[in-house]
Amino acid sequence: MPSITRRDFLKVSALTIGAVAVSTGLTGCKLTDDRAVSFTHGVASGDPLQDAVIIWTRAVPATDPATPVTVRWEVATDAEFTNLTHDGEIKTSSDHDFTVKVDVRRLTPGQTYYYRFTAGNETSAAGRTRTLPEGDVSQVKLAVMSCSNYPAGLFHVYREAAGIDDLNAVVHLGDYIYEYDGNGYATQDAEALGRTLPPENDVEIIDLVDYRRRYALYRTDTHLQTLHAAAPFIAVWDDHEITNDTWREGAENHNEGEGDFTTRKLNALQAYFEWMPIRPVIEGNEEMIYRTFRFGDLVSLHMLDTRVIGRDKQLDLNSYFTGSGFNTAAFEADLTDPNRTLLGAEQRAWLQNSLAQSNATWDVLGQQVLMGRMNLPYELLLNLGSDSVAGLFAELATLKARYLQGDSTLTDQEIARVTTTLPYNLDAWDGYFYERETILETARAQDRNLVVLAGDTHNAWASNLTTLDGTAVGVELATPSVTSPGLESYLQLNEAQTPDAEQALTILVDGLDYTNLSQRGFLVVTFRPEAVEADWRYVSTVKSETYSVDMARSARRRTLPGASNRTLQPLT
Repeated sequence: MPSITRRDFLKVSALTIGAVAVSTGLTGCKLTDDRAVSFTHGVASGDPLQDAVIIWTRAVPATDPATPVTVRWEVATDAEFTNLTHDGEIKTSSDHDFTVKVDVRRLTPGQTYYYRFTAGNETSAAGRTRTLPEGDVSQVKLAVMSCSNYPAGLFHVYREAAGIDDLNAVVHLGDYIYEYDGNGYATQDAEALGRTLPPENDVEIIDLVDYRRRYALYRTDTHLQTLHAAAPFIAVWDDHEITNDTWREGAENHNEGEGDFTTRKLNALQAYFEWMPIRPVIEGNEEMIYRTFRFGDLVSLHMLDTRVIGRDKQLDLNSYFTGSGFNTAAFEADLTDPNRTLLGAEQRAWLQNSLAQSNATWDVLGQQVLMGRMNLPYELLLNLGSDSVAGLFAELATLKARYLQGDSTLTDQEIARVTTTLPYNLDAWDGYFYERETILETARAQDRNLVVLAGDTHNAWASNLTTLDGTAVGVELATPSVTSPGLESYLQLNEAQTPDAEQALTILVDGLDYTNLSQRGFLVVTFRPEAVEADWRYVSTVKSETYSVDMARSARRRTLPGASNRTLQPLT
């Protein structure tokens, strides 16, 4: 089966480029299209640079959809649009799902701008965006989020993030949409919440029209529209923008009878480029979707594609079980294969070069899956999802605590119960051992202050990252999901059992400093020259219109720069 190639990406770009304009200043254009047009999917901005930003909308005509729509944009330094800096016109059509993107250039670094669109007699809502700062920067604040499943719950998390006034950007780490039909993953509460899929989109999405309709549904959500209008997005895809557990040449959720996987993938990527405020990949752009955003001398944010462009197929633990037990030798050989890749050779070389050339205080990887080693006792892995798992967590955590304290009364069998471990999530960096160690060793060799941002698991995590010899090289901060259920659902933990399971995991998993296994929320990361502060914020529920911010369960950590300081510290 063919993999996605540079030509594939350029094909996607060619399909979307007609709906992108470049704006360098004022033109004085006047609209001539007087049809009724709606901006029902709001506005958005993204991919900010020091001197440029993408602005986005969708302009749908009420009549004559075969005729392109002329859309005017305006950019100003004030919310009243009295001080215009840029304007212009662009035509969009059904070829691009009536989406519009403008790459607004020749902007001032670190400046807030306001933008809006006009078509016919309608004017869109106004959006606010911000260019990246340059030079000596004292603070950068990012809201980090992922995994927003529309039928699974209400988007309260987006609403809360939109209320933060001093964000430099929203970093969305993927699973912005989900591909399932109305009876698929996490849909059991959809009817009660008024979040069912419309009849014309109640399918597992495979074709371009269905991907487009799924984005259109998500973008009707008022909280998501509010966040997009409040701050620029820096986004990457994960698997569900295509289908579950996507890799370079296939996916767990792409089955026989669903057509050619590459065709499906290209459909998904075309819709992504149309609907997301991201610069399309065009000839001369060697970064594909992986790219760097530089916030002056403070932060270099390297956004990675750990899903599509380079990933080898995931290993499956079940395939190593034989009639005589687990085939450890075969598993270790496959896991540590130096040819096994998550990033692909080109992206890996780009990242290593980016780290080598960086002069920022903090180098940040914005990517999808957990990098920290998440090795669990073999006995626990065999019993995950069973009725006895809560008790087993407690029992093994007690043994591990005694082991860490040097308890000489432990038997060899008890020690083996907590030291015989396996990685539990082979879709994450744990399944791509050699490449992870290569990146961590690169960070150490370049003496970088490394902060890894992750999503994907639907739960919050914070881990200390070390090389195999135990040298601290950085920290990982993982965001909980916007709505998708987490381990509490898989493990069938009730509210009373959850805190004990969380504490047990931080004991059982070496390097794990913090986790929240049960709540939806997001992560705010504030970078300063002297420290990075992480603030996990949770909503009380996504199953009701009435909710609150759960201050009692919020958590904070920090890390400091310098080779001797690259570990997590608690903050009150």
